[in-house]
Formats: sequence, structure tokens, C-alpha cells
Amino acid sequence: TAIVGVLIALSIIALVLSLVKIEDVTLPPTVKYGMVFDAGSSHTSLFVYEWDSDKENNTGVVSQTLSCDVQGQGISSYAKDPPKAGDSLRECMDKALKVIPAAKQRDVPTYLGATAGMRLLREQNSSAADQVLAEVAKTMQEYPVAFKGAQILTGEEEGAYGWITINYLLDSFTKYSPKAHMWVHPEAANILGALDLGGASTQISFMPKGSVINWKEVSKFTLYGYNYNIYTHSYLCYGQNEMLKRLAKELIMSSSDTRVDHPCYPKDYNETISLSSFHTSPCTNQSDPRLNLGVGNVTLVGRGNASECLAAIKKLFNFSACGQRQDCTFDGVYQPPVNGQFIAFSAFYYNFKFLNLTEGQSLAAVREAIEHFCTRSWEDLSSSYPKENPERLPKYCANANYILTLLLDAYKFNETSWNNIIFQMKVGSADVGWVLGYMLNLTNMIPAEALAQVKGHVPSLWAAAIAFIILTLALGLAALLL
Repeated sequence: TAIVGVLIALSIIALVLSLVKIEDVTLPPTVKYGMVFDAGSSHTSLFVYEWDSDKENNTGVVSQTLSCDVQGQGISSYAKDPPKAGDSLRECMDKALKVIPAAKQRDVPTYLGATAGMRLLREQNSSAADQVLAEVAKTMQEYPVAFKGAQILTGEEEGAYGWITINYLLDSFTKYSPKAHMWVHPEAANILGALDLGGASTQISFMPKGSVINWKEVSKFTLYGYNYNIYTHSYLCYGQNEMLKRLAKELIMSSSDTRVDHPCYPKDYNETISLSSFHTSPCTNQSDPRLNLGVGNVTLVGRGNASECLAAIKKLFNFSACGQRQDCTFDGVYQPPVNGQFIAFSAFYYNFKFLNLTEGQSLAAVREAIEHFCTRSWEDLSSSYPKENPERLPKYCANANYILTLLLDAYKFNETSWNNIIFQMKVGSADVGWVLGYMLNLTNMIPAEALAQVKGHVPSLWAAAIAFIILTLALGLAALLL
């Protein structure tokens, strides 16, 4: 009788379990993190990104979690003392590890991308460049992260990744449609171009209209399941810092005095520079008899002449190499006609923001504002902008005229297409630049994790089943004892 009772109880349990409804439960994707150091020519910044382990059409949905500016100059400035390049990164690394859960840190892919400053150092002293990168790697390997290496990006990579960042942040690649409850692909007309101006180089990247003659200047990407062919070109030695050095050198070369007029500097402003400073960069370290004279220092005397400043800056470009070709910028470089809207960031943005110039202003109004700024005296400027860096303040006139020359004479924007340029540095909380595009490209190499599938029971039915099983077992045991 007891055995029969137990068998009956077990049979009832099996029947109840078979009737309990079972559903597939999808566990939420885990959060992953990635870090990229932007090692520019004048400074270094660290950006921390996060994304879910699942992906949308093979491209990770990435957001910026943290940005940290490294103290001091760019890593290329430590060529004579490479260990300091690695040490300079420690403060930002410590901050980053405070926002990343300890359990995830060892799986965080971490990269350092160096741009034009290190490209110049590699040209001038390749062994010094290698030592700087080695010291950076040595420092990073001390931290509990998956350090993937430090590399020097090509100018074209820098330009292309900036283009990816802009179009990602502005939903040009994919956009969520509440009506369709799905991600959709916007029209190709919404793809934007990118204009980047750094300290040592400048980049232009955009999707040309029609065919491209010179495919050497084309980068190909597959993002969100679609293929993109973009024109991108980088001009080394045409960043704003190197431009200012080249401008000063040309002015000195054309004078026989130790006091040299500088049309772009404010009236009553003087700056004394050493001729030996021109030997520190391949952009200005060219054999010239004037640089080898016994005179060690030269004083640049500000004249505040806007028209002469613009004329002096135009001499830095070799426009004659293009002849009558319209598909050419300068130095004989091919470029198809600019197409669509552009986001101008980095030094483009910071200079125009300081001068209170924004998109929507006519080109004539922009020129007038720059010309007015250039005529202001040093006393006027220094009293009007007491918080501005006194080393940077005298250079805004030259920078602004340089930007106009680059955009209008080189890239061939005109009165009409000028309004297609938007000066912007952030979209939401994310910085515009090449770093996010670089991270997005790297996430394509990280396999998407399959969503974890488990068998889950409906809670209410599962509770009832448990209660019934306990009751049945109790009755079975009672029958066994009796």
C-alpha cells in the first residue's frame, strides 16, 4: 500500500510539472567597456566608452562614459625623456578605473592612437618615436586592462574615423523609428562630411557626388550593413601650430632685421623667438642660409593688418601647382567637389567659438568680424579677454585667416556652400573627433555575444506547482508510515 501511495504521488508530480507553462527568457546583454587615448600633437585625452554586448547590424551601439585631459603636452614632446610619456597617462587611467567595475576591467580593450605630432617625430627621429610608444606600452601593461597596443594613425585613418564619429552621433548611419519599432537606414543624402584641424595636420573627409577619379584617396567602410566610399585626405604640416611656425619663418626669411613685422599679431604685441626653434619640426627644419646665421633670437612685432595677414598666409600654400584644375586643392592634391553638409570641429570650432562666429552667418559677415578683430590692439584684447591664455590670444587673427584660406581657397567652399559648414564640437555628451569612430571600428572586430537563453517558468504557476508538490510528498510519506 505504501509503495502504491508513493508511486501515485510521483505520478501526480510529473503530471503537474508537465502542465506548468514554460517560456524562453532572454537575459539582458552585458555591458562592455573600451578605452582610447587620443595622443595629439599638443595634448593627449582619454575617452572611455561602453556598449551592450549585442549589436545592431554588426556595429556596436557605443556611448561615451568619461573623457579626461592628460596634463602636459603631447607624447611627442617627450622624445628626449620617453618614460615621462608613459607616466603622463597615469592620472587619467586612475580616473577611468574608478568608473569601470573591477570585475570587468581585465576585459576592457585599451588602445592609444597617436596622430600628427608622432607622425612628425617618426619622420624626424624614428627611434625616438619607437621609444615613446614603447614607454607608453610599458606603463599601460601595469594596469588591469586588456591593452591592445599603441600605434601611430595615418592621416587618412584620422580623417576617416572622424567622419564615422560625426555620422554615428547624428544618426546618419541608422536611426530608430518609433513608428516601425525598428532601426532604419536614413537616406544617403543625410551623410555629412568632416573637417578636422589639429595642431600639426588637417583632414577633410566626405562622400563625393558621382564618380571619383583618384581612388587612392578613397576609404571604404561597411557600417550597419551598408557600404560607404568616402574621399579623405590629410595635410601634414598644415595644422594651426605648424602653420604659425611656418608663417613666422617665412616672415623672418623675408627680412634682414632682428625685429620683424608680423601682420597677424596685434599692434603693440612683441614676441621673441629663437631661430633654433625652427629645427624642432620637419615642417620648418629646411636648410636655409638665414637660419644658420649667428643671430640666435628674432623679435616679431605685431602690426594688426588683416589684409596683409591674409596675403602672408596664402603664400604658405602652393596653389599654382593645380593650374586651372577645379578638382585640386593645393600642392597638386586631387579633391572632388565638396558635397553636402560638413561638421567642422577641433580647432575649426574653438577658433570660431572664441570669435563668436557661428553657422548661419554670411561669409561677408564672417570676413568683416575677423578683419575687425585683427585691427584691435594688444592692450584692447588683453583687457577684454583677461581669462584667455596670453600665449594663445595673439594668434586668433592668424588662425581665423588661415581657416578662411583653407576652406575657401584650398577646399573650394564658396558663398553658397559656406552655409553648409556647421561648427560643432559635441553631440549630446559625446565629443566629436576621430576617437569614437576608431572605437566603433574596433567593436566590429569584437564578436557579438549570443543572447543567453534559459528556460524560465511563469512565476505564479511555478509557485502553485511547488506548493502542490510539497503537499503531495507529505501525503505520500504519511501513507508510507501508515
